[in-house]
Amino acid sequence: MIDAILAPFTFDFMVRGFIAALVVGALCSTIGTYVVLRRLSFIGDGIAHASFAGIVIAYMRGANYYVGAAVVAVVTALGIGYVHRKGNVSLDTTIGVLFTGAFALGVFLMSRLRSYSVDLQDYLFGNILGVSSEDLYLILGLAALVCLILTIYFRPLIYTSFDPVVAEASGVPAARIDYILLVILALTIIVSISAVGIILVAALLVTPAASAFQLTRRFNRMMVLSAAIGAFCAVGGLYSSYYLNAASGATIVLLATLIFFASMGISRVRASVSKGRAG
Repeated sequence: MIDAILAPFTFDFMVRGFIAALVVGALCSTIGTYVVLRRLSFIGDGIAHASFAGIVIAYMRGANYYVGAAVVAVVTALGIGYVHRKGNVSLDTTIGVLFTGAFALGVFLMSRLRSYSVDLQDYLFGNILGVSSEDLYLILGLAALVCLILTIYFRPLIYTSFDPVVAEASGVPAARIDYILLVILALTIIVSISAVGIILVAALLVTPAASAFQLTRRFNRMMVLSAAIGAFCAVGGLYSSYYLNAASGATIVLLATLIFFASMGISRVRASVSKGRAG
């Protein structure tokens, strides 16, 4: 019984996968708290798709895929913020224009390749079991950078998330904080691509935070609970996919979805009990 439980850890690639899953799940869900509160669910999906162009360009230039994806993702995120603010264009329209353009660029460049030895489609659906030691170090480095920026700008991010008008009137540079959040979001998405892929990364950003929002309305508790749910789903989903012989990214997202509906049920039960006591 114990041997069966510990079986996945006998493989080096599984150990690397579990470490990456733990980091990705916790980090992505922590940033997801801001995404849910600011109603930016679509922007995560947009930046993730735009990063595909960076992956293809990096492949063509012989560079690291994550570095290429990070550059394009950050540029796209800053571009979304700039066009939205300076061009007087709605946020959803700006995201739709820029991310489809960048994603189309990636598909266009890939279609012009006569052959390629690496399956670039792995980055669309995720391949956490293919994370190398070099990739893992890069993921840990990006995660540490995101955590550092998040710690430095923790309070301004909270202020601008709840009431940007009052925050700016109080001296908080709301525009600069928004750009910083976009950069953090872009880097977090790059970290997450290895686990769930470009197509499913938005789910890992939104679903754990949405589950936490069902259970608490206090920001600090919501962030901690979201990170815990995300880490559990990432590790638990990867573990389950090993025995189910299923895609790891899809299994992680399905587990997160189940927890969301469970959290929603718990929230409804608590509301009914509270209403009954009040009556």
